[in-house]
Amino acid sequence: MAAPVLRNEPIDPAILDALRARFGEALSTAEAIRLQHGRDESYHAPHLPDAVVFARSTEDVADAVRLCAAHKVPVIPYGTGTSLEGQVAALKGGVSIDLKEMNRVLRVSTEDLDVTVEPGVTRKQLNEHLRDTGLFFPIDPGADASIGGMASTRASGTNAVRYGTMRENVLALKVVLPDGRVITTGRRARKSASGYDLTRLFVGSEGTLGVITEVTLRLYGIPAAISSAMCSFPTIEDAVNAVILTIQSGVPVARIELADDVQMQAIKNHSKLDLPIAPTLWLEFHGTEASVAEQAETVQAIAKDFGGNDFSWTSLPEDRRMLWQARHDAAYANKTLAPGKQL
Repeated sequence: MAAPVLRNEPIDPAILDALRARFGEALSTAEAIRLQHGRDESYHAPHLPDAVVFARSTEDVADAVRLCAAHKVPVIPYGTGTSLEGQVAALKGGVSIDLKEMNRVLRVSTEDLDVTVEPGVTRKQLNEHLRDTGLFFPIDPGADASIGGMASTRASGTNAVRYGTMRENVLALKVVLPDGRVITTGRRARKSASGYDLTRLFVGSEGTLGVITEVTLRLYGIPAAISSAMCSFPTIEDAVNAVILTIQSGVPVARIELADDVQMQAIKNHSKLDLPIAPTLWLEFHGTEASVAEQAETVQAIAKDFGGNDFSWTSLPEDRRMLWQARHDAAYANKTLAPGKQL
C-alpha cells in the first residue's frame, strides 16, 4: 500500500480544543487511529484526517459538524471502511466522524415490513436481530458493511436482480446537514408523491451532502425455500444470452452473477473449491419448494440451449453459504493473480 498522505498545513488548534472540550476521550488524534480512518479497501493511498470523533448519537454528530463548520474544517463520515470508492480519504485533512458506536436497531415493524436503525448497524447484525421475526434485509454487498455506509454508497450486491439496491430499499433518513441542522427525509408510507425526494438525493452521495444518523429500510419475508446453482458456458456471450432469456421469460431469479474464466481462476485459487475455469453464472432461487425447483429446472433448460453444462444446484444451507462466500471474496481472490498489488 502507498505511504499515507499528510496535509502540509496543520489544523487550527482552536477546533481541536473545541472538539476536545465537547467530546473528551471520544476525540482521538493518535496516528494509528487516524490512519485507520483515512483509508478503505481500495488501492487509493491513505489520506489521514487530523482527528477522529467517535459519535454515539445524532446530537454528537450535529455538534461535531457544527463546530467544524464554524472553523471551516472538512468532515468525513466513517462506517466500517469496507468500501472500494475511496470516499473516506481525508484529502484536505479535517475531522473523521466514526459512527460504529451508533449501532442500535431502533424499531422493527413486522406488520409494515420496515425497520429503523442507526448507521453503525451492520447488515449481518441487522439480519441476526430479525432472525426470529421471519423477515430479512436482502441487500448483500459481500462485506459486513454498515447500513449507513451502504446507504451513502448506494450499495447493491448479489440480490439486486430481485430485491433492487439500497436506492429502492431506503424509505427515509435522518441526516445532519453541513451546518449542523438535522432533517428527516421521507416517511414510512410506501405511497407518497408529495414534496422533494430528498431520500434519493442522499442515498449514494458518499457523505458529501450530510451525515446519515438514522435509516429506515424495507424488509422482506424469509423465503420458505432457497436453492443456489452454478453453470459454466463456452463463452461470455452465451452466458449473457442465457441471462437475457431467463429475465425475458419471467423467471423470478433472486441472484445472478457472472464471472469470466480469469475471475473463476482467481476465485478457485482463493476459495480452494473445485470450480470450473470457464465463464460461469452463479444463481439463486427463492420461493416455495415447488417454485424453487421449477425455477431451477427452467433456467437449466435455458442454459442448455446456450451451451451451458455442469448445471448443479443445491438447497443445503452450508453448501449455499460456501458457494456465495467464494463469490463475495472475489475482490480478495483477484489479489492472488498479482501478488503485492492493490485493488
